Amino acid sequence: MFSLKGMNALVTGASGGIGSSISKALAAQGARLAISGSNSAKLRAFREELNESFAHDNGAHVEITCDLSNTTQVEELIPATVDTLGGIDILINNAGITRDNLAMRMKDEEWEDVIRINLQSTFRLMRAAARPMMKNRFGRIISITSVVGATGNPGQINYAAAKAGIVGMTKSFAQEVASRGITANCVAPGFIRTAMTDQLPDAQKDALNARIPMGRMGEGEDIGAAVAFLASREASYITGATLHVNGGMAML
Repeated sequence: MFSLKGMNALVTGASGGIGSSISKALAAQGARLAISGSNSAKLRAFREELNESFAHDNGAHVEITCDLSNTTQVEELIPATVDTLGGIDILINNAGITRDNLAMRMKDEEWEDVIRINLQSTFRLMRAAARPMMKNRFGRIISITSVVGATGNPGQINYAAAKAGIVGMTKSFAQEVASRGITANCVAPGFIRTAMTDQLPDAQKDALNARIPMGRMGEGEDIGAAVAFLASREASYITGATLHVNGGMAML
């Protein structure tokens, strides 16, 4: 169940904490991956790890460097994926940045950077991926949003706006492509344990965990499992949905 054998997937922000967990979950289910990110060295090392741990019958997993702040590179990413893998069945919009600041102190460029990379590039990739998917009458588009897109968060007005925008955009897109066998959904993580959160003082970790009914942060594997399910053929009747993976922190 939930086999992704014979499917080609593109994952953006693939070498990061959550991105690497998503990539491993898809590869473990048999998908062949194109992993993308802006750090070529880190991406190459992760691609080698994927090929060592999750060898694929239809060819090796590949890396495609892409700076999502560069519109030209964004527009070239889907065609490069199709050329390299021979097609695209699954698009995972995972890459994102933060430029935190209080609204009254936020600079225009802090707003614009987050909207351009987190929201605008997601739209461009969805639009480009839909073309080959419509031709094949099959596709899975999954965008990683955040609990703060639903609840808001002080100091993250730009990030919350981008993540909320992805949810609304996905719902609209899902309605436009549903008749072609394409689903579009979101996964909204809560607090997930990463290398960054591991550096927090114990008191701050305890305060975060106190906000979560399950009493702990999630793991990258929790997000990977949710994405792998939505990417599967078995999830064909789920579209326009947001799957919240937050340990009960926000029951939406």
